Amino acid sequence: MSFKPPTRSIKSIVLLVLSLGLFLLRPVAQHHLRLRPSPSEHLPVPDLKEDPDPEYDPREQDLSERTLRKKLGSNFDPNFMSIGMPPQFNSSSTAQAQQDAQLARVPGPMPNDIKKLDLTETPYGKRLKVGKKARRKFLQLLWTYTYCPVLYTWKDLGARFWPRYIKEGNCFNERSCSFPEGMFCKPVKSVTKTFLRWYCQGFLRQKYCTWIPVQYPIISECKCSC
Repeated sequence: MSFKPPTRSIKSIVLLVLSLGLFLLRPVAQHHLRLRPSPSEHLPVPDLKEDPDPEYDPREQDLSERTLRKKLGSNFDPNFMSIGMPPQFNSSSTAQAQQDAQLARVPGPMPNDIKKLDLTETPYGKRLKVGKKARRKFLQLLWTYTYCPVLYTWKDLGARFWPRYIKEGNCFNERSCSFPEGMFCKPVKSVTKTFLRWYCQGFLRQKYCTWIPVQYPIISECKCSC
């Protein structure tokens, strides 16, 4: 006489097996989370939290420049990427000199919202007489004061990105950009650059690793805002 286990018991066993399987697969899922920069409304992208185990680093044979250049193709942008360490990366004086030069640069064309400012009437309705020369100088001063340049600095993304170094944009916010004070420079536009990311699946000796393309946003424009 054969014995048939109750249907409810079979369902319980199946659920238990599935639960154990999901639990055992958790480390793989964690590596998925470290795959690329997390989407964020706040740029620049914060530093990634990488698994410190060197087993997940690319080996020397995985870093063939010729092979990786071919894989990245036309996405390689030498203006924002560097395979080797940029000369100014470890020089704080050089980096500071570059930042000072960027800040001293004359702003581009004056925005229309500043050009169209009406300086002949106060908020209380009183009319003022402003000469063309005085108006031009005041608007130029206002544009220079509220101008928000993008300051570019090199950042090391680590061995699991190729190219390893990226030129990242930041908004200058060491002082208020408004008069009276209260507003600061904030990112309003970004461009996306494609890098290669070393990605591993599985555990230790049974893992499989390869380079995959990932997109990395870089600030391209800043604006004075609340």
